[in-house]
Amino acid sequence: MATRHHLYYICITLCLLILASCSGAKMSVADEQLARGEYFDAQKTYRKIYNKLNPREERKLRGEVAAKLGECYTQLGQNARAAAAYQNALRYGYPDSTLLLQLAKAHHGQGSYPQAIKAYEDYLNLWPDDKNAIQGLSGARKSAEIKRNKTRHIVRNAKLFNSRRADFAPMFNSDVLYFTTTNEKVTGTKRSEITGMKRSDIWMVRKNERGEWQRPEPVEGELNTEWDEGIASFSPDGSTMYLTRAMRVPDRDTGVDIYTSTRSDAQWSSPVKFEITHDTISSYGHPAVSPSGEYLYFTSDMPGQGGKDIWRINLRERAGSLENLGEAINTPGDEVFPYMLTDSIMYFSSDGHPGLGGLDLFKATLTPSGGWLVENMGSPMNSEGDDFGITFATPAKEAGYFSSNRGDGRGYDHLYSFELPDLKILISGWVLDKDEEPVPNAIIRIVGNDGSNQKAVARNDGSFSFPLERGVKYVMLAGAKGYLNAKQEFTSDSAEEDAEYGIDFILASVTKPNIVDNIFYDFDKATLRPESKEALDGVVQMLRDNPNITIEMASHTDRKGSDEYNIALSERRAKSVVDYLITAGIPEGRLQYQGYGESRPMTITKRLAREFPQFAEGQTLSEDFIVTLSPEDQDSADQINRRTEFQVLSVDYQMY
Repeated sequence: MATRHHLYYICITLCLLILASCSGAKMSVADEQLARGEYFDAQKTYRKIYNKLNPREERKLRGEVAAKLGECYTQLGQNARAAAAYQNALRYGYPDSTLLLQLAKAHHGQGSYPQAIKAYEDYLNLWPDDKNAIQGLSGARKSAEIKRNKTRHIVRNAKLFNSRRADFAPMFNSDVLYFTTTNEKVTGTKRSEITGMKRSDIWMVRKNERGEWQRPEPVEGELNTEWDEGIASFSPDGSTMYLTRAMRVPDRDTGVDIYTSTRSDAQWSSPVKFEITHDTISSYGHPAVSPSGEYLYFTSDMPGQGGKDIWRINLRERAGSLENLGEAINTPGDEVFPYMLTDSIMYFSSDGHPGLGGLDLFKATLTPSGGWLVENMGSPMNSEGDDFGITFATPAKEAGYFSSNRGDGRGYDHLYSFELPDLKILISGWVLDKDEEPVPNAIIRIVGNDGSNQKAVARNDGSFSFPLERGVKYVMLAGAKGYLNAKQEFTSDSAEEDAEYGIDFILASVTKPNIVDNIFYDFDKATLRPESKEALDGVVQMLRDNPNITIEMASHTDRKGSDEYNIALSERRAKSVVDYLITAGIPEGRLQYQGYGESRPMTITKRLAREFPQFAEGQTLSEDFIVTLSPEDQDSADQINRRTEFQVLSVDYQMY
């Protein structure tokens, strides 16, 4: 965070001068602590000063101290305390217009979005062109929607790895997980002036032979010292560690630099400073080696886009290769903790891009034109707190660990696991015959326009199931011995959510007649009614899916009318169907038609028995049987006998 310029005030009475001189001495100590980045020590000193000041007579000095307290709390991740301190500074009239922006960020960082929006708007009324505030306001306005529209990520507290202090910045090196910790068992004995916790070390976690994570332990060798070590990355071969070290030197700002350590016989060597530039004023940290080993990405407060920026240097060339990643990545805020999943996909954290508050995790993809496409990782990966330091177990699967201080009022960071489960998109259904009975051992093939090609055999109950990809157009074909093939097409949804599609195949028999439902004629005529089109088009498709068959289309009537009349009517009706099929492009040589009148009464099948339970399966609906029924059942029997059906005649038709 950039250092602010503050005004100092002198009280006019002798009594107040004496008090101010005492406070001034303490203020100089606190200001030096703040300038060195020793936020924990500074906030303790500022609090003592603040509590001694008279609220009525020393309002200006109280306002200054409150503003600096707010800055310390912000850096410690204690946003609720920071917001209260900034509000006190405003109440006491501290003349720093950036306080409204800091207050907005503090509200934003604890999820108080309405208050954050108001503070951003108040600040932008004074400074309408401030990009940092514009981005912050955008994030605060979008936060509620982002939280509602959660991603499918599963995020869990990695309790096995976490201590009662801060644990953060995980990083995989092969199948070992390294991370930074301030637990009570670290190497040094002194507590950090920056955080108030013990100075950090790098620890690691291994898996046992069953693949279960064990308890964390310090890395072996001379890596950890009394200073702060942490935030590691590794060369592609895993033998060189790049890490951040913060060293406290009396009367100087705490120096943050990148170091290297090498591994030999499971031991890590004493760190050696990695020289990036001759600039001794700026800080360098958060190293991240690209998978190819060509670049080292890192965070620095060197002059750039503002705040902390992400930079990179070519490890093979070094001299003259220093490069700021530019305004697509870097903002007037802070961009920190880069991580290279591949040489073209980077993850990082930022409080300058629109987000949920504090540091949010972002994914940046290098485009063919050389630019970066940046996207917020959304909720639950991000929270109103600080979310940062991500690592993946493997580039092939979106799963790994990251760190966050979400839900911790002290601002302590903890490790969290994350996983984006594979989408469970299935298509399942049944292969049935025209009587809706299962067709076991049917073969189902599914081909997608993504190049996929799958095959399955229906179970004994006729059921089947396939996994799918989202947004793919599929063609499915089902067939079985003694049945015609049936084809269906569909496209899976492109939405990022689990889905299951249902689709059934009704196979027509090669050896027995197949009823075509929903073919209707005008009364006592052979004219096809418009509502028959869907069923007739189904017959057309069946003939196209089975180009080597020939069929006989047959029409049947009920018992009413003379035999001669019914035969003639049914023949005209069967011809009407064949004429429709020919018009639709089916060769005439594949089609015959026949009218049977009432000469072939229907025998009740299992399906018809379910639909008409008053008739037993196997019962033939002859005229002698029908006349014994009630008028209502006679109408039902006549309805069943009035039907159109087709019978396969041959399966070896050749057009030429």
